[in-house]
Amino acid sequence: MQYREYGKTGGRVSALGFGALRLPKKPGRAVEILRRAFDLGVNYVDTAASYPASNHGANERVVGEALRGYRDRVYVATKNHYKGKSADDWQVYLERSLENLGVDYIDFYHLHALRWDVYRRQLVPGGIMERFREAKEAGVIRYACFSSHDKPENIVKLVDTGEFDGMLVQYNLLDRANEGAIAYAHEQGMGVAIMGPVGGGRLVAPSERILGMADEAKSTPEVALRFVLSNPSVTLALSGMKTLRMVEEDAATASREGVLSAEERQRFVEAMGEVQQLLDLYCTGCGYCLPCPNKVYIPGNFEAMNYYRVWGLEKLARRRYKQFGRNKSRRWAAACVGCGECESKCPQNIPIRERLKEVAATLGS
Repeated sequence: MQYREYGKTGGRVSALGFGALRLPKKPGRAVEILRRAFDLGVNYVDTAASYPASNHGANERVVGEALRGYRDRVYVATKNHYKGKSADDWQVYLERSLENLGVDYIDFYHLHALRWDVYRRQLVPGGIMERFREAKEAGVIRYACFSSHDKPENIVKLVDTGEFDGMLVQYNLLDRANEGAIAYAHEQGMGVAIMGPVGGGRLVAPSERILGMADEAKSTPEVALRFVLSNPSVTLALSGMKTLRMVEEDAATASREGVLSAEERQRFVEAMGEVQQLLDLYCTGCGYCLPCPNKVYIPGNFEAMNYYRVWGLEKLARRRYKQFGRNKSRRWAAACVGCGECESKCPQNIPIRERLKEVAATLGS
């Protein structure tokens, strides 16, 4: 297992972290899978106060059960989703997490799904941020962090507050929007954890194109994980491992020497440049073509086509297209009546009607 410095904290964490959100519902099985990961060198587990319950209770309690006997070698990360103005109410969730996890302190404590506008509202006298600092000074929290789905420019603003030791953001082959923010946070000495390295399951489907990006790759998820871990600004990637096999495969990937060679990384960079050109050529997703009078979700249909045409993810593309077929407000390409209203609004002058016919013919067959 590879280990990396988590920013300026001095902590060394495994390149592979365990994202506990999707643990099996049977608590005994979940504990077995977690402990297998710990035995293979994974020393970072991520949960949250708001994560769904299993048959055993809160997600945090399952993680706490797995930590028994392992606490001295595993870093614990959890999150507080409370976003009101009451520091006391926020404190309740912190204390509940400590109890659920069965620990005296939490290593990496995140403000959950933080947005820049919310952060500014929290900075009030006696508010959440003040209580956050107090908990860190008291040693109840070792490192102050945030997770975020905000725009990259707003993530940079959160970094610039100087309040945080690390962050958790999304990044994968299909979504590289946060690449600049990740590099910036790393430059500022922050640890960077990644959620969704396999695109929320989108990169589980087989793709010969993606497999060809890395030598000796056995699966699309392996290539996706190797891509994320090869970014020098990334500290670790969280994987939602639901089976022992997934644990063993991901641990093997994160134990590779170098993850990707310099030649492979360059191949990725070049391929990503080509892919982005193709994506922009077919549709940038700006949404100016909307609304469609017949409720065709034009950007979504084109995105599904790009999964097929650009990434080679045929099963994913067909599944996504069928979802639009069942959606009355975001309809599939087959619902286009050819009125042409969208084409006059497209800044790229894409022949939208013609492309929608292609999508329907290709993915609807």
